[in-house]
Amino acid sequence: MNTLVNQSNELEQPKAGPLYDSSNIINVTPEGRIISIFTGSWLIGSAISEVDKKPVYSLLKLLSAGYLLYRGISGNCLINGLTGKRKPDRHTTAVNIRTSMLIDNPKEEVFYFWRQLGNLSVFMKHLQSVEEIDPMHSHWVAKGPGGIGTLEWDAEIVKEIPGDFIGWRSLPGSSIATAGRVTFRETLNGSTEVDVMITYRPPAGYVGTGLAWLLNPAFENMVIRDIKRFKMYMETGEIVK
Repeated sequence: MNTLVNQSNELEQPKAGPLYDSSNIINVTPEGRIISIFTGSWLIGSAISEVDKKPVYSLLKLLSAGYLLYRGISGNCLINGLTGKRKPDRHTTAVNIRTSMLIDNPKEEVFYFWRQLGNLSVFMKHLQSVEEIDPMHSHWVAKGPGGIGTLEWDAEIVKEIPGDFIGWRSLPGSSIATAGRVTFRETLNGSTEVDVMITYRPPAGYVGTGLAWLLNPAFENMVIRDIKRFKMYMETGEIVK
């Protein structure tokens, strides 16, 4: 079979948790940003016109104007940040990938190779490492196309049927929401049909400068190629570039 298709339906996954730097949060609505920029610009003009008559009052206006312009341009409100307010998650774009393949190896062998999560970085080049903390928890490090940008998160196994199914997701509070599931089915000739679904969702409401590569089509293509390498590695024991 060995087919690859993009899946529009996203996997169930935890909501993206906050990054540790609250200054990256976009927690102002588009309308609020426009009003902040307009009001800040007006305050600057007003402060300049009154600077000779009311210097102290003008200084306060300039300080307020500076904050409002920052709020409007960056989309980050420090007050909202302190209270934990941020934009809803529903507008977040996600990378969703589904691939199915037929591997000429017994199902148990294929399953248990994947279940040892540390093996994933052997054939998935977008993963720098996967460290198993305990049987249910692991620490993941991913890298962007061309080695540009890295991202780390902790994940947990949420469902497992030995030999048949593995499902995982990032833990709440991670800087990215990601989830995946793999189904293993034995064919009549003793081969294994593998169905893989993986989704990556950057945290909603955050400036994407450090995560822009995650939504780049090059990253999605890299993940697809990585999964195809799994078949190659299982059948030959090596990866041909």
